[in-house]
Amino acid sequence: MRFQVLDIVFNPPHPITGAVVPPADRFDRLIELAVLAEELGIDSFSVGERHAGDVLSSSPTVILGALAQATHRILLSTGVTVLSVLDPIRVAEDLGTIDQLSRGRLEVVIGKGNEVLQYPLFGLDIARQYEYLTENYELLRRLIREEHVDWTGQHRHPLSDATTLPRPFDGPFRIWHGSATSVEAVDLAAEWGDPIFTANALQPRENYKVLIDRYREQYLHHGHDPDKAYVGSGSGGLFLGATTEAAVAEYRPIYEGIVAQQDKRAHDPAAKGKVTSFRTIDDAVARGPALVGSSERVAAKILDYHDAYGHDVQSVSINHVLDFERQKDTLRQFAEEVIPLVRAEVTTTLWTTEDKDRARGFTAS
Repeated sequence: MRFQVLDIVFNPPHPITGAVVPPADRFDRLIELAVLAEELGIDSFSVGERHAGDVLSSSPTVILGALAQATHRILLSTGVTVLSVLDPIRVAEDLGTIDQLSRGRLEVVIGKGNEVLQYPLFGLDIARQYEYLTENYELLRRLIREEHVDWTGQHRHPLSDATTLPRPFDGPFRIWHGSATSVEAVDLAAEWGDPIFTANALQPRENYKVLIDRYREQYLHHGHDPDKAYVGSGSGGLFLGATTEAAVAEYRPIYEGIVAQQDKRAHDPAAKGKVTSFRTIDDAVARGPALVGSSERVAAKILDYHDAYGHDVQSVSINHVLDFERQKDTLRQFAEEVIPLVRAEVTTTLWTTEDKDRARGFTAS
């Protein structure tokens, strides 16, 4: 199995103390954590994108540019590029720049985003979010593959002989599709033969498994090679301790404070995937995707989810409100104790020499 660290760059006040990390410090910590992830041999570091709320990831390509210069081996990614609200021309230019700066270490995940307030900010109709996603994806796909693009669509002006620069480093970078709540994203990925990344963060595993199963069925229906139907999975946060009981006890006030913060947003109760389905840390650990516990317990949980999902890459996120040294210790423990246990049981061709579509600059074995 492959492993990724995802930082959506949330920056709300600490749920207990109310303290806020200054944005400059938050970015410094993100870069330092990415450098540490590379040193520890973790495969990928991913930066999210949101345009509303207490989040600092409105310009993920700027952050990735910094990471491209601070790192040398690790694969860089997005989680997700909110393509529904973006201009594909600018996306192709920005991502082409990151691919060049990193010398071919870029793969991206696209999606419609999980923040409803983004759409009015951009003057867009949220009811048409999947129309935007489909059209923008199909144009972006052409722009990173072709140098003279003629295009006519429904949601943007036509293009004639358009070429975006810089071009990708060594051929088009791979595009994954983020999947969380609906069939549109997995159907789009399956149609084009792309991999998917299931959010696996807030809902019961059955909700995500339905979409993963549909993806694989549709992927075969469209005649693609099943060996390339790669699946990534997120998680409900990572927190490790010497024992599961100690980890749960220490993380309890933070987890339940975050749930209370989410409740203040007053999302529509019928809206799936906006707030966690697991109200207590005990429920999240017992039934949900939270990776909280001893190294052995967390490794066993990843393997248990793998039995359901058959995923090739596991993404983890470390809560930014933890003391920064505790964040780094958690990442070290994960790399040194959890990853070997999982890799002893699960193999994949993803990002190996057998994976001909992998980022060309990624040098892991």
